[in-house]
Amino acid sequence: MSDPRIDFLYLGEEEMIQAGVTDMAGCVDAMEEMFRLMKLGDFRMGGPNGNSHGVMMTFPQESPFPNMPTDGPDRRFMAMPAYLGGKFDMAGMKWYGSNTENRKKGLPRSILMLTLNDKDTGAPLAFMSANVLSAFRTGAVPGVGVKYFSKEDSRVVGVIGPGVMSKTAFDATMAVRKGIETVKIKGRSKESIDGFIRYIKEKYPSVKNFQVVETMEEAVRDSDIVHIATSSPTGDIKEYPYIEEAWIKPGAILCCPAAARFDDDFICNRARTVTDNIQLYEAWKEEIGENAYHTIPIPAVRCMDLVEEGKLKPEQIDDLGDVIMGTVPAHRKEDEIVIYSVGGMPIEDVAWGTIVYRNALLKGIGKKLNLWETPYLA
Repeated sequence: MSDPRIDFLYLGEEEMIQAGVTDMAGCVDAMEEMFRLMKLGDFRMGGPNGNSHGVMMTFPQESPFPNMPTDGPDRRFMAMPAYLGGKFDMAGMKWYGSNTENRKKGLPRSILMLTLNDKDTGAPLAFMSANVLSAFRTGAVPGVGVKYFSKEDSRVVGVIGPGVMSKTAFDATMAVRKGIETVKIKGRSKESIDGFIRYIKEKYPSVKNFQVVETMEEAVRDSDIVHIATSSPTGDIKEYPYIEEAWIKPGAILCCPAAARFDDDFICNRARTVTDNIQLYEAWKEEIGENAYHTIPIPAVRCMDLVEEGKLKPEQIDDLGDVIMGTVPAHRKEDEIVIYSVGGMPIEDVAWGTIVYRNALLKGIGKKLNLWETPYLA
């Protein structure tokens, strides 16, 4: 009989950093391998389709119960399970609560944790702080797109929304395009802009030119790579950041991990749409129904609506995994403009979390906790 004792590793945020969670080059490599395994089919996420983003719990606008929270900006809880095979061979789940009001308490908008589990028994292997992990995997996914679709001699990056997502997306950009010299920044507050510039200056002394701009057009024009990562209310697509085709440099890539809006004619007839996982967008369409873009403001969701409307053919949407596998060319034509949609998936957290967890084991980092010596209800 095997030993019924179960121990697991707890990793707080500082221990995660010690275990290498901020190694962006390693994270980009992990995401690339993850996309390859996804294209092979060696993965699962939630829902009957195996591609669900997760299960979200929200609160009512009003409640007769005094202790029940009511709805508000980013007020939700979410459970995001996934399994990834290959060298990862790990199951896990990211769990988080989110509330914009957290900032008044000196807390991040979202507080995230990741559990890794034995794929056979379900026993916990690790319980880890996931804010930094999630931020770096979120940045690394655009980085994989930049690696495949941006020009190797790219020099100028435009940033619309200089928050955490853009900081880590810039980290990933520098991991794969080290020749970046100029950053153009469009932000809403001096504090966020100054914080972004300070972050880049401290980490990348080779970046010499910082341009703070007033409009999205200025951020986009002449940029080889554009990161669009602003927080926008959903429901009214006119509120989403709008990028005009005429502003975009031929051959540019626009990374969209959040709200962004382009003209339908441009999407259907001249732009190249690439997704991080086409099945995720199909799952969203299945779960939400028509006009899904009103709820999920990522450009590829609009593409799914356009397919439904008969204005766009499904084969006009490329999947990053196919490019990585070599079944679809990285460039279909010279100077094409790529709109790269990034939906975010729990499988990314499991992938990077597994590597960080194994690093922690090798380095003796973290606190070993005991679940039980012998289960009481065996």
